[in-house]
Amino acid sequence: QVQLVESGGGLVQAGGSLRLSCAASGRAFSSNAWGWFRQAPGKEREFVASIWWSGGTPAYADSVKGRFTISRDNAKNTVYLQMNSLKPEDTAVYYCAASRLMSTFSFNYDYWGQGTQVTVSS
Repeated sequence: QVQLVESGGGLVQAGGSLRLSCAASGRAFSSNAWGWFRQAPGKEREFVASIWWSGGTPAYADSVKGRFTISRDNAKNTVYLQMNSLKPEDTAVYYCAASRLMSTFSFNYDYWGQGTQVTVSS
């Protein structure tokens, strides 16, 4: 069983920055891609960003493009989400996930973290 643990969420003012981390542990990690999703109250979970384990060009939701950056450290089995120029509408629980393929669809992801709350005040 693979466990994903997110950290780095919190409360920040609009225009501020946060960096989320997601560490994988457990069985040998064989997933090929990482993803970040978020879910705001009363809304469906939505795609934020994804990246191949091996690198390459990441994918971003239009709403975060140019403000968020996904990266990974293979040696640490960790993926990051650097969030800059945060807006109140970025407020949500952020989840990391692991998959065999890079996808914008949550159903393609096999493993999920417990989520970390990000709150952006205006």
